[in-house]
Amino acid sequence: MANQLFNRGLGRGTEWAERVNANDPAASEIVLMVLATSGIESDAVLKDKDTFADVVSGTTNEVTNSGYTKKVLDETSSITITYDDTGDKVDVDFPDQTWTAVGAGDGWNDIVVGYDPVGSQTMADILPHTQHDFVVTPDGSDITAQVATAGYFRAS
Repeated sequence: MANQLFNRGLGRGTEWAERVNANDPAASEIVLMVLATSGIESDAVLKDKDTFADVVSGTTNEVTNSGYTKKVLDETSSITITYDDTGDKVDVDFPDQTWTAVGAGDGWNDIVVGYDPVGSQTMADILPHTQHDFVVTPDGSDITAQVATAGYFRAS
């Protein structure tokens, strides 16, 4: 589950996942961005950021390793939403994501999951939702992220 929810995403994760699955609005997506270890700001500072552009506007940076690119999930990406009426909760998950042959360089610290309502993949348009610890030292091999075994987000 999420290590931290951004204020912008409180109460919205299920709605955003449903919109992406339904492709409504058209081109909406879930986007994953990895943050570098060096210069990362505290969770208390980051949770107040309103866009991906804001997340990296201070000393926090997106990684720049070769083999890395943001992951983009759309209506074809097998995002699952599981409603549990007995347990009074909903779990949202997506398949594990793999980056191939990620070069040495930036250490990886966190994955930020966000919602792009227009599918522009423009940092100023993507709304951060959750942040997950993901400490990795790239060495040229593949890197697979399983954001959480029970799903990336739970509302209860």
